[in-house]
Amino acid sequence: MWQRASLKQRLLALVLAAITLVWLGATAFTYLDAREEFDEVLDAHLAQAAALLVVQATHEIDELETEHTPLLHKYARRVAFQVWEKGQQLRLHSANAPQQHLAIKERGFSDTTVDGKRWRVFSTWDESGEYLIHVAERSDVRDELARGIAGNLLRPLWFSLPLLALLLWIAVLRGLRPLDKLTSEIEQREPDNLAALDASSAPREVVPLIERLNRLFTRIETSMQKERRFTADAAHELRTPVAAIKAQAQVARTASGEAERIHALDNAILGCDRAAHLIEQLLTLARVDTLNRGATASCQLRDIAAETIATLAPDALGKGVRLELLASDQIVVCGNPELLRVLLRNLLDNSIRHTSPSTVVQVSISHDQGMTCLSVSDDGPGIPEQERNKVQERFYRPLGTQASGSGLGLSIVKRIAEVHDATLQIRPASEGRGLKVTVCFKS
Repeated sequence: MWQRASLKQRLLALVLAAITLVWLGATAFTYLDAREEFDEVLDAHLAQAAALLVVQATHEIDELETEHTPLLHKYARRVAFQVWEKGQQLRLHSANAPQQHLAIKERGFSDTTVDGKRWRVFSTWDESGEYLIHVAERSDVRDELARGIAGNLLRPLWFSLPLLALLLWIAVLRGLRPLDKLTSEIEQREPDNLAALDASSAPREVVPLIERLNRLFTRIETSMQKERRFTADAAHELRTPVAAIKAQAQVARTASGEAERIHALDNAILGCDRAAHLIEQLLTLARVDTLNRGATASCQLRDIAAETIATLAPDALGKGVRLELLASDQIVVCGNPELLRVLLRNLLDNSIRHTSPSTVVQVSISHDQGMTCLSVSDDGPGIPEQERNKVQERFYRPLGTQASGSGLGLSIVKRIAEVHDATLQIRPASEGRGLKVTVCFKS
């Protein structure tokens, strides 16, 4: 399996690659520019040599006793000239010049190949028009000189690049030392150590990372505290129905009469129902706490309310409570339909449990000041003003409450409202009697 490259190796590789590319680009540009200038200089030398031959050919060509000149330099074999009388008779040439014309062109520069060798040729006539002069240079000489120039340009790169890599590696090590320090500090921490990291001595580029880590630690600490509190409360609340079930089972076991045993078993079944309801509430609350807020859709509140009322209608009829829905039009909100059903079911369940028989629990959906409001009202005992905030806490039940419950219903409603960025209001239903719980969603 390929191992991921470290940040140090990546920085070093990228910097060296960038320097090498820039250096090679600059070298190529310098070479091409120098080659152009170099060719112009050599062409100028050819033209100058031809001019000298023109002057000499006019006055001295008839006095020469040899038809070719000696080779006096190691590069002389790569430079040649010819002097043609009337352009037809070869009167004078260098020892390495061929017997045929070096160029077809009679004036100016040209490139030609003679006997498999390429030549750069400058041709001209003397002032009298008597002699045609060709001065040529082997092209491979120019290529060799150009390669030498390129080698001189590139040679420092081969020696300096390893030294530059070493210096860069040292610089990267020193530059990333704060990250190494941060990594070591986090690695040595205990799992339960969520204290904030010190960003006072960190470089400016590392400060945002440390700040985000500190925010993450804060969120994790808050979440862990909630989980610990939730676990402790859940264990405490589950202990009561389990103990009650155990007590009723023991009574049924030792009962002397059939009626007493059946009564104890009925109480045990009732305790099981209460425990099941509590567990369902706990699971709902845990699911809401871990909900992804992005999982939303367009929800028809009237349809959701009708479905929920139909689900709870048997329980309500069993207690003599009538459920009503007041919603004239379809109203759409953006949210999670399953959670909205849970929210309304908890509100209705609380109202059914706490209201008196032969009363009405009313569900209404309306628009109010640009908000979509879902309300559940009943004729129950209500909640004193000083306890309306406390009942939204988990497992809190007001003193003197006769109806059974887990104390989680309104806390679940509050959490679902927070997930939907909605507001929760608790106030009397009418004339200071009953209870009306309203959840308002942004339109």
